[in-house]
Amino acid sequence: MKILILSAILLIMMTSGLDAQITIYIAGDSTAANKTADKRPETGWGEMLQQYFDPAKVVVDNRAMNGRSTKSFIAEGRWQAIVDKLKKGDYVFVQFGHNDESKDKGERYTPPDAYRANLIRFIADVRAKNANIVLLTPVMRRRFDKDGKFVDTHGEYPDIVRAVAREQKVPLIDMHRKSEDIIKKYGVEGSRELFLQLKPGENPNYPKGVEDNTHFRPKGAEEMAKLAVEGIRGAKLPLRKYLKKL
Repeated sequence: MKILILSAILLIMMTSGLDAQITIYIAGDSTAANKTADKRPETGWGEMLQQYFDPAKVVVDNRAMNGRSTKSFIAEGRWQAIVDKLKKGDYVFVQFGHNDESKDKGERYTPPDAYRANLIRFIADVRAKNANIVLLTPVMRRRFDKDGKFVDTHGEYPDIVRAVAREQKVPLIDMHRKSEDIIKKYGVEGSRELFLQLKPGENPNYPKGVEDNTHFRPKGAEEMAKLAVEGIRGAKLPLRKYLKKL
């Protein structure tokens, strides 16, 4: 009888371990971050990710923050706060680049070599906790030249992410290329629907209107979140078995 009871307890423990809730932490900048009411309809793509998962199985903990680069995210203790909470089987989605390249803002600017080193540090820290890291290239800004040709503003930073992912054998979701395709698909005028573009008087949060080609409105955030989900499936992450069939 004692053997049967012990076996039952062991089976319950094993089963509960298999069903343990997974946390996806998002470390990134304003393009992914949660937004406050006074900034709506601005929306980060990270806010849209939870709907693709059963919250009983997977919870998204969005730690992305406006204006942060790999440098400032580390300096402010935001990265260590994620590492301290990581448990085996969790995921960390890392997407930086927009602010790392800002040479005119010293608290943000991260030279390419330092950016690479920070990404490698992130990988080592997550692996040390037996968790999973996924690197994401930065999403594109909406930028077209006078002839309607799409213009990339991110320089060498996306290629650094790709190279580090390849060298360190880390899954990569190439949001940079995927978002370029989406913006081109919508076109010069149609792509305004994805970004925080409002006419004067259209929204009380922006009485004078706004023409923001970096940050998203809900439709754009939704499109970017779909790209992340597509990337989860494309990279064949074990996490994909928890995706809802929408």
